[in-house]
Amino acid sequence: MKTLLTLCVIFLMSQIIAQTALGDVIGSVIDTDTKQPMEYVKAVIQDQGKKFQAITDNEGRFRISAIPAGMYNVFLVFGRDTSQNFLVDVPIDSYGNIGSVEFRPKGLVKDEIVVKERLRLRMGELPTPELTEKEIKHNPNKFSIATMATQMSSEIKMADDGELMFRGARKGDMIYVLDGVKLQDVYNVPSCSINRMMVYTGGLPAKYGDTLGGAIVVETFGYFDLLRQRAN
Repeated sequence: MKTLLTLCVIFLMSQIIAQTALGDVIGSVIDTDTKQPMEYVKAVIQDQGKKFQAITDNEGRFRISAIPAGMYNVFLVFGRDTSQNFLVDVPIDSYGNIGSVEFRPKGLVKDEIVVKERLRLRMGELPTPELTEKEIKHNPNKFSIATMATQMSSEIKMADDGELMFRGARKGDMIYVLDGVKLQDVYNVPSCSINRMMVYTGGLPAKYGDTLGGAIVVETFGYFDLLRQRAN
């Protein structure tokens, strides 16, 4: 009986460690020829049949969250099935940074016109609505996370009592995720501490998928975020 209990405890502890041994991958992509940030470049990591991915914003930056710690290749994809990869080491509870990398898609000719809407459909997903800390800083509604969320997507409405409704789901049928912790509401989060805010109105990632409505994901500044800011 003692042996069985010990094995159960060891198994549970290993599961907890496995769940928390996660990190993020960040970086920025610039065009090799123009030296300008590249938007809508897909950054992809594959690990044992699982795919983790993100799309660069208008400043060429991307962030892939909740990746098991380890060494990976980050594949950059843009246009007609072209790719380039960069090696990155993902630490536990921290960031693996590929830095600012130059990228020239091999399958694109110089004069080819890429329609962003067509590119989104080709990738099979729409970029998640996102507010950066610079945008939040100048947002007149920065003291209300719920109000900012309604501005980010036309599929989010606010009821008279302040509850949010996602895509016709029942009032309040949604979750907040603050630094990876799922909450029913968020209080007293200073706007100056928010690094990034995203909304999911459909197609929720599995880690947020215990609601029929949507999710508002808020990430506050961490040590490495502040360190990068000071370096810049």
